[in-house]
Amino acid sequence: MATLTVWKFDTAEGAEQAITTLEGLSKQAVIKIHDGAIVSWPTGKKRPRTRQLNDTVASGVLGGSFWGLLFGLLFFMPLLGLAIGAASGALAGSLTDVGIDDDFIRSVRDKITPGTSALFVMTSDEVIDKVHQAFEGSTAELLSTNLSTEEEAKLREAFADE
Repeated sequence: MATLTVWKFDTAEGAEQAITTLEGLSKQAVIKIHDGAIVSWPTGKKRPRTRQLNDTVASGVLGGSFWGLLFGLLFFMPLLGLAIGAASGALAGSLTDVGIDDDFIRSVRDKITPGTSALFVMTSDEVIDKVHQAFEGSTAELLSTNLSTEEEAKLREAFADE
């Protein structure tokens, strides 16, 4: 089963550094990356930059339309106004079926601010101990995951400050 996680970093470059680390671990067969996307919001910029990882991953599982819709709802919808509201509301409603609801959107929107970044990544077959070791000293914050409560607690414990 694939795991979708969302990580927040305290720097605009943090998510890029994290994906570089994950790609290295993928080459060592420590984790399998299915798909992902990065949001980077440099200080002083009006809005964040987004980048889909499908160019670095063999085949995208979710596809560009998913990431485009998600990032549009997260960061750009307030800028588009009410004209598109009804149509986007219907699309957003369909995301609820995969665990992406209004609370998730609000939470991520509130936490990704200028000077920060986020990594949205779908993975499987991870060796948690080795992934944890590779990210020692990182200040990543887990914002969301589709893991069970027990699995999420183990993941949070692995990345907690030592």
